Amino acid sequence: MTDTRKVAVITGAGSGIGQVVAAALSKTGYNLVLAGRRADALDDTAKTAGQNGADVLTVPTDVSDQKAVAQLFSATSKKFGHLDLLFNNAGTFGPKALFEDITPEDWAAVVSVNLTGAFLVAQAAFRMMKDQTPQGGRIINNGSISAHVPRPNSAPYTSTKHAITGLTKSMSLDGRKYSIACGQIDIGNAASPMTAAMATGVPQANGTVAPEATMSTDNIGEAVTFMAGLPLEANVQFMTIMATTMPYIGRG
Repeated sequence: MTDTRKVAVITGAGSGIGQVVAAALSKTGYNLVLAGRRADALDDTAKTAGQNGADVLTVPTDVSDQKAVAQLFSATSKKFGHLDLLFNNAGTFGPKALFEDITPEDWAAVVSVNLTGAFLVAQAAFRMMKDQTPQGGRIINNGSISAHVPRPNSAPYTSTKHAITGLTKSMSLDGRKYSIACGQIDIGNAASPMTAAMATGVPQANGTVAPEATMSTDNIGEAVTFMAGLPLEANVQFMTIMATTMPYIGRG
């Protein structure tokens, strides 16, 4: 029997948003290739997705390593033969530090994952989608609210997320002739272990520390599933999804 499920590659799939999106896509008819640094974490994600009927391949991957990224997409091609969707999600916050105290090493570590890694993965997916028959596919980059406005003491992270917006626009333009649609989802205050501190208080632009509202990560799964479910003739270029009362719109 021929497997008619679509195929999605998800980076940063071992935790947080990657896990949530993997579960959501598996429920809507996707087989999955899960990429991340930790094999055990990928296995946990795979168990949930497998319960939803997905055929799941896990590939431990450092997205900042070009050879590792090439191996990821070689394994995808060998296993499934085609690619419908990339959720380009892997990223790191990096250290929170005063701007004047950021080291070149701290800067380079964040750029290597958030920007270079996102480029390497997107380029490999782009090439696979260009070369397959039928040609085309969809790439969704995970930006951030920080692609629009910074938090205090976050220059490396904010800079890379602003750069993801430029990458998204370039890919969207260059992918048109190959039926490759590219969009970006910018997420604000999704509840996860990484945002647990928001309940007690995080630094604000005016120098105070205050709690912030969060939203369920289930909303992220639904949003990505919507973007992914469009025909290739349509594209969500940018989507911002956030906790309604988080300090973003207005003066904070």
